[in-house]
Amino acid sequence: MRGPTATDIREVILQVVQDQDPKGPTGEQLNQQKVLDEVARQLQIGHGEELEQEVLTQWHDLFRTGYFAWGRHLNSPGPPFFHLTERSRRALERLSRDPGNPAGYLRHLFSVAKLSALAHSYLKEGLECFVNDLHKAAAVMIGCAAESLILELRDAVLQKFQTLKQAAPKNLHDWKVKTILDQLQRFLDGKKGQFPRDLREEYEAYWSAFAQQIRAVKNDAGHPKSVDPVTPDGVHASFLVFPELARLCARLNEWVTTDLT
Repeated sequence: MRGPTATDIREVILQVVQDQDPKGPTGEQLNQQKVLDEVARQLQIGHGEELEQEVLTQWHDLFRTGYFAWGRHLNSPGPPFFHLTERSRRALERLSRDPGNPAGYLRHLFSVAKLSALAHSYLKEGLECFVNDLHKAAAVMIGCAAESLILELRDAVLQKFQTLKQAAPKNLHDWKVKTILDQLQRFLDGKKGQFPRDLREEYEAYWSAFAQQIRAVKNDAGHPKSVDPVTPDGVHASFLVFPELARLCARLNEWVTTDLT
C-alpha cells in the first residue's frame, strides 16, 4: 500500500488545524506540537524518519507561503504558538474543494467531470504553482487547462459535422483560441434552444466565466502591463470556476456527440 503523498499530508495538516483552531478569543491557542502529534496519529507514523521529514516539509511550506504565521498575540509572538492568516481562513472555508488543498480540490473536480491527460497535466502544475505562491505561473497554467477543454469541445463539434457530412461552422479550424472561442459561442448560442433546460441554464451561467475570468486572468499574466498583472484573489477565483467549466464542457461534448443533428 502506497504511503501518503505530499498533497495528502498537506490536507491532513489543514484538517487538523481547522479542528484545533480556537472557536473564540478564550479558546486554546494553536500549538505546533499538538498539531503535529495529531497529524502523526492520523497518518499512523511510527518512527519513519522519511515520512516525518515529509510532514515537516509540508508544515514549513504552509508557513513559507503565508497560510500560517507564528504567534497568537504580542504576548506570545513566536513558536510553539501560531495563528491562521487570511489566506488560510479563506481556504478552510471550503477545504474540500479549495485549490489551497490540492487533494480535496482534485477529488471535487473528478466528482463532477473527467479531464484529459493534457488538461490534467496543466491543472496539476497550476495547483503546485498556486500553493507555492507563484500566482502568475498558476494563472497561466489554469488558463491553459481551460483552453484545453475548449479545444476538445471544438474537436467534438468538427468530428460530429464530419460524421453528418455537413460543413462545419467557419473559423473552428483557426489556430487562435480567441477566434475558436468566439465561433463556438456563436454556434452554441444558436443551438441552446435545443439543449435540455438544465444544460441551457448551466451554459448561460458558466460559459462566459471562461472568457471573463479564467482567460482574462491568464492573458493578464501572459501579456503583462505591470509588475503585478494578476492578483492572488483573481487566480483563486479562476481555480474555483474551473470545475464548473469542466463539467459544462463535458456535458456539451456529450450533447454534441449524441444529440446534435
